[in-house]
Amino acid sequence: MASAMQSRVAREVFKSYGYVVLWMSISISVILFNKWLLAFSGFPYPISLTMWHMAFCSTIGFLCVRVGRFVKPHNMSKQDYFRRVMPIGVLYAASLWLSNSSYLYLSVSFIQMTKSLMPGLVYATGIMLGTEQFSRANAANMMLIAFGVVVCAIGEVNLVLKGVMQQLAALLFEAARLTLVQILINSKGLQMNPIQSLYYVSPACLICLSIPFVALEMVPLAHDETVHFYPSVFLANALAAFALNLAVFLLIGKTSALTMNIAGVIKDWMLIFFSYYLFGAPVTAINLLGYAFCCSGVAVYNYMKLQMIRQKAAQSSGKDLLGMRHRSKEEIMEEIRQLQNEMTKLDEGSHAETAASKEN
Repeated sequence: MASAMQSRVAREVFKSYGYVVLWMSISISVILFNKWLLAFSGFPYPISLTMWHMAFCSTIGFLCVRVGRFVKPHNMSKQDYFRRVMPIGVLYAASLWLSNSSYLYLSVSFIQMTKSLMPGLVYATGIMLGTEQFSRANAANMMLIAFGVVVCAIGEVNLVLKGVMQQLAALLFEAARLTLVQILINSKGLQMNPIQSLYYVSPACLICLSIPFVALEMVPLAHDETVHFYPSVFLANALAAFALNLAVFLLIGKTSALTMNIAGVIKDWMLIFFSYYLFGAPVTAINLLGYAFCCSGVAVYNYMKLQMIRQKAAQSSGKDLLGMRHRSKEEIMEEIRQLQNEMTKLDEGSHAETAASKEN
């Protein structure tokens, strides 16, 4: 009996680690693939590449939802689509465009270091939009992360201001997108799996990207005789991006937010190494010192989030015990369901902040 239980636990542990390794491998591959494609392969058109990703994802989403019917749609009205999905599509398009553009000017290692700012930006955006409450402890922690990023920038050898501005703007748009997802989608009970997200958000993102494409890239791309276009390479790139969406979904569903955050830190350190080894991107001691500050701040932030979840659970449990004698079974079960939904929202926020860095 005991051996059977230990065997089951061991299988679950190995399975969880398998999901972590799968996500890390695909995420690293996609980021390095995009860097090579934009900066080294002779295709310096980030908007076009992002539009290709969105067109591919829109097609996959349509085939899965409308043709194969493997996934059920939400049957959203046009009014709801334009009110809830299009704002997210606008922000997502801007985030992906600017993030991919930064690969033309910055190293992969420095880009990963700047992504440590994401929890702070999501927190600040949440305060402005009313989904978070201001806390001096959180604010001080975010300042620690920001200080680490400044140190990273000081130590960066190939620092290009245009690339830095693009990357910071991309992070701001991504933070706003994550907050709006909570307000416009999750709070209304419209939980979406990856296929549903592709089906609804990708077309909106594709439409939004068409505007800067026409204004900035369409004519230069049409007249660029030096551009290299290999269909098999672009298909592989799109498939890798699609596989990453599925890997993130598996990781979120089968592990905890803490596991994903820890895996994210390990993945970023591995990307710093691969960037140095594959692309010759210089990494200085000041870079690493600054990133150590960033990692410390992110670790403290994750701990504080976990403590908040436990505190809310403890407070709710205390209320349940005090009122148990005077409440019906149905009232108690409803209170439990509300607590579960509350904890899910808190946990999803932590997931989303970590998953944000994987997409760009």
